[in-house]
Amino acid sequence: MKQVFLIAGPTASGKSALSLQLAKDINGIIINADSMQVYDGLRIVTACPSEDDEKRVPHRLYRFLDAQETCSAAFWAERAMAEIERAWAKGLTPIVVGGTGMYLKVLVNGIAHIPEIDETVRELVRHECTEKGSEYMHQLLAEHDPVTAERLFPGDSQRICRALEVFRSTGKSLSEWHKNNVPGLLSAANEAGHVAKVVLSPDRKTLYENCDKRFDIMLRAGALDEVRELMQRNLPKSLPAMRALGVPQLMDYLNGINSLDVVTEEAKMQTRRFAKRQLTWFRNQFFDWFCIDAQFSERNLSDIVIKIHKKLLTE
Repeated sequence: MKQVFLIAGPTASGKSALSLQLAKDINGIIINADSMQVYDGLRIVTACPSEDDEKRVPHRLYRFLDAQETCSAAFWAERAMAEIERAWAKGLTPIVVGGTGMYLKVLVNGIAHIPEIDETVRELVRHECTEKGSEYMHQLLAEHDPVTAERLFPGDSQRICRALEVFRSTGKSLSEWHKNNVPGLLSAANEAGHVAKVVLSPDRKTLYENCDKRFDIMLRAGALDEVRELMQRNLPKSLPAMRALGVPQLMDYLNGINSLDVVTEEAKMQTRRFAKRQLTWFRNQFFDWFCIDAQFSERNLSDIVIKIHKKLLTE
């Protein structure tokens, strides 16, 4: 039987630990569904699996793109499905894990096929966002595509720019394109009950504490060196990799704009805010997923996930 496990949740909720334990329990392979962990050169800053973790369990779609590239949900979904099918062919159980809910949603529910965006339009929109900020761009989007603007946070510059690019390049809003949705690559397996969809939902206090601890660990592990190497490439600041959690703040420190203490507190605050937005998004968008309290150990969580999947198969 072709089974697949999808594990979502906010940053620092314990998804990686759970996926490692689950992979060992069910002879699985882990496939990344985090929009920042696809970029090479940022293993520490984006909390990618360690080399030891990758030796223990096969991992796919981590660090497979250069930082100068942009990864869309549709682009990722095609590659994720290819990895899922390779896993099935090898007799392994795919475990797709990450905090980028849109990636997982597209994989299961599908997405509209939108024409290629004019590169000149893309560059102009990104430049305008860099100059005027994401909140200004969000206001512009609300004028042309209020439906999409309503579901996006004002600080989500990547998706705001994407929506504006679509409107300016095609003359048609993103919400209009989405009305002609193409089924997700996993839709058939999902309808057959072969997809276990789980969201980790830790209590907010614990989640915030984990976010703070993670950033301290990143600093000790060499996050500054990673960001320094990234800065030396002089890449546009509008690129997704340049806006990964903690990267803008550490750049400020390396540029002598703020002290390490100041940028550390700023980065922690931004991470906590991001985690809070993720919790809200998953609650609103993944209402049909199994929500699990993340206070349990990865051993117990793995047992719970396996039981959920067995229950699906008997329904």
